[in-house]
Amino acid sequence: MGTSRQKKQRPKDDDRPGIWVGYGKLVKLHRERAGLTQQQLAEAVGYSYEQVASIEQGRRPAKSAFTDSAETTLNAGGTLAVLQDDVDLAKLPAFFQDFALIETEAVSRYDFDPLLIPGLLQTEEYARALFSAHCPPLSEEIIEQHLEARLSRQKLLTRTPMVETCFIIGESALTSMVGSDEVMRGQRQHLLTQGAKRNVEIQVMPSDRGFHPGLNGPMVILETLEHRRVGYIESQDVGLVITDAANVSAFGLRYGKLRTQALNAEESARLIERVAGEA
Repeated sequence: MGTSRQKKQRPKDDDRPGIWVGYGKLVKLHRERAGLTQQQLAEAVGYSYEQVASIEQGRRPAKSAFTDSAETTLNAGGTLAVLQDDVDLAKLPAFFQDFALIETEAVSRYDFDPLLIPGLLQTEEYARALFSAHCPPLSEEIIEQHLEARLSRQKLLTRTPMVETCFIIGESALTSMVGSDEVMRGQRQHLLTQGAKRNVEIQVMPSDRGFHPGLNGPMVILETLEHRRVGYIESQDVGLVITDAANVSAFGLRYGKLRTQALNAEESARLIERVAGEA
């Protein structure tokens, strides 16, 4: 009589991302094939024993620096490197991961946020202050993971081929205190630096414009490599990808209206400079 192997089930309360677990198992497989202990691998790649153990157990995501070193030390043949983007993606909040995956294939991206600086334009200090103020509070480890993922997403603004981007932000986003005066000074200067890029346009919606379509909330519209337009809205840690053509078309009409009502790029830069000078 034949026997079958029983598939091992992960506990229902195991919240480790599957990609981290799979990556960790692959590291362990390559390490054992190389005849190394966790301590020896840790010394070879410049990590602590505890960090290597956590990565192998899928409790901690590997950074690209670890992957690069482990690839060489373990002669992994690219099997770890090919998983790095997916490992990084799983650092993002679960509600945002679907859109972040679509975002990697964008050829154009249009963003409106009336209250905060959009994530792709945030400095590390500004983003950290936002994550640190989250309610309910996030652990330091989760804050670091979300921060790493957000900063990694900002490569979208500098990659080749270029992604055409436009950001419309409410004037209050320039003055609302996030973190400290120093954090805000750095953030305003960062906006001016980013806005000088050829593929980045930043417009400010003045507070005295009265009612406009953006007061219904923030939104993002992007176009994929297949020239498919997708919308995204987010509020209170709930995100929704919009693919219905009629709804995405309405987003486009509203965004076009916002661009006509906001200050143009040059006027916006002068306003940012003025606010920075008054702070």
